[in-house]
Amino acid sequence: MKPSSTPQTAAARLQKISPLRPTLAIVLGSGFHHALTELRVAKKIAYAKIPGFPKPTVSGHAGELFFSHLGRTPVLVLSGRAHFYEGHDMERVTFAVRTLAAFGITNLLLTNAAGGINKKFHAGDFMVVTDHINFMGANPLRGPALPGLMRFVDLTDTYAAGLRRLLRRAAAVEKLKIRSGVYLAVSGPSYETPAEIRAFARLGADAVGMSTVPEAMVARQCGLNVAAVSCITNLAAGRSREKLSHAEVLATAERVKITGATLIRNFAELYGENHRPQRTRR
Repeated sequence: MKPSSTPQTAAARLQKISPLRPTLAIVLGSGFHHALTELRVAKKIAYAKIPGFPKPTVSGHAGELFFSHLGRTPVLVLSGRAHFYEGHDMERVTFAVRTLAAFGITNLLLTNAAGGINKKFHAGDFMVVTDHINFMGANPLRGPALPGLMRFVDLTDTYAAGLRRLLRRAAAVEKLKIRSGVYLAVSGPSYETPAEIRAFARLGADAVGMSTVPEAMVARQCGLNVAAVSCITNLAAGRSREKLSHAEVLATAERVKITGATLIRNFAELYGENHRPQRTRR
């Protein structure tokens, strides 16, 4: 990251691209990129052209930001993310979230692919994240205190109850059974051992993945309301006889892509109905 690349300079770059000023941003992880087909795109920009944004190197993460509408709701949509396991430091992994906050985003929906730990879960299920466990071995808030931001951030209500209700309503519109549970984040890129999965289950984890938690923590530090939803793309190690592979993750994501896209669209439309801008007096 260049010394001159700050979230403020990146946000200023975005503000020049389009007059659209959404309050909702959505990060599309594996299993959710078909939502791009639902967008009415006003402008788009590659991450490589945004100061400080890392270019994703993982299959299924395009690395583009869209100024767009989902239904009648204006949204910023980020197709792809940087992962800790790619070798980025936490500052780089969470740079996009700090940029969104500087831009003026107030609500953030994070999506991801996850392995199912809960024995009631099946590949292809969707799960609303109610809480998380950080097993990544790093905290994205570590480092010098940032002006105007809390250092000791309360994570009691990381995932906003109101946004979680909207996700459940979005699923109900399509009569989609949606799970709820705790997401445990590991650093990756190796998959977990069966012994680790048994331990995570005892800790109360319902699903495991390699993203989302750093972004959620930084978003809360910046004052954003956060929601997260996982696509259960595979059963975690020891939960089935199948060997784990990224190909399986992508195959499941492809199978449920329309359902995932519809869930995201419905959520955005419900958000728009509940967050209409107030008229200002003249």
